[in-house]
Amino acid sequence: MEFSTAADELYRVVPEEFVATRTRLVREAKAEGDAALAKRIGGLRRPTLSAWAVNLLARSAAGDLGRLLDVGARMREAWASGGGLGDLEQQRARLVAALLRRAGEIAAEAGRPLRDQAVREVEDTLQAATVDEEVAAEVREGRLPQPRSHTGFVPAGFALAPEPPPKEQSKPAPPEKPARREKKAERPKVTRTSAARARRAETLARKADEAERALADRAERADAAKRVADDASAEVGRLRHELDRATAERDSAARKAERAEQARARAEEAAREARKAAKEARRAADRDAAHG
Repeated sequence: MEFSTAADELYRVVPEEFVATRTRLVREAKAEGDAALAKRIGGLRRPTLSAWAVNLLARSAAGDLGRLLDVGARMREAWASGGGLGDLEQQRARLVAALLRRAGEIAAEAGRPLRDQAVREVEDTLQAATVDEEVAAEVREGRLPQPRSHTGFVPAGFALAPEPPPKEQSKPAPPEKPARREKKAERPKVTRTSAARARRAETLARKADEAERALADRAERADAAKRVADDASAEVGRLRHELDRATAERDSAARKAERAEQARARAEEAAREARKAAKEARRAADRDAAHG
C-alpha cells in the first residue's frame, strides 16, 4: 500500500465513513509490517463537508478546477508585475460559479447536499486558491481537511496595488476623505474577525480530530479484543472436536471390550459344557466296562 493511494481513498469517502476507513487502512498497513505508513495514515484528519466537496472537485471536475487555478496563477503574476488583470476577474467568476454548481451536484449525488454555509465555504476556498499559491496546491491535491479563506483579493506576499496619487490641493480635503479613512479603519476589524473565526475553526477541528483519534483507538482495541475472542472461540472449537473424537474412541473401545467380555463368557460356557460332556462320556465308558 502507498500513502497517496490510501489518502486518495480516505478523502473520497463521505466524512461519516472517514474514521472507519482510516482505521481499516491503518490496520492493513500494520498487517503489511509498515508501522511508519500506519502512523502517517492515522494522522490524516477527517474533512468537513465543504472541504470534502472541494476534494471531490479535484477528482470529478479536474478540468474546470485546473482552469480556475491557472487563472489564479495569471492573476498573481499580474499583481506581481504591476500589470492589469484584463478579463481575468470575469473568467474567475464564471469558473467559480460553474464549480459551485458542480460541487452541489456531486455532493447531492453522494447523499450529502450542501447547505448555504457549506456552499459559502466552498466558494471561499476556491477564491482563496486563486490568490494563494499554497492553497492552490492543496486544492489541486484533493486532500483538504478544512475549508480555506483569504482576506481581501490581494495574493499572499504581495503589496496592495498602488492607487493613483491624489491631486495637489491647497484647501482642506474633500468630505469623502473621512469616509475613505472609515473604510480603511474597517479592514483590521474584518481581518481580526476572520482570524478569530479561523482560530475557532482550527480549535474545533483539533478537538474533532482528537475525538476521532480516541474513537479510532477504541475501535482498534475493540478489533483486537474481537480477534482474541475469535481465537479463543476457535481454540474452544478445536478442543471440543478433540473431546468429541476422544469420546467416540472411548465409546468404541468400550463396545469392543463389551464384545470381548461376551465372547469370553461364551467361551467359558462352551468349556463348561465340554467338560460336562467329557465327564458324562467317562461315566458311560466306566459303566460299559463294569458290565462287560
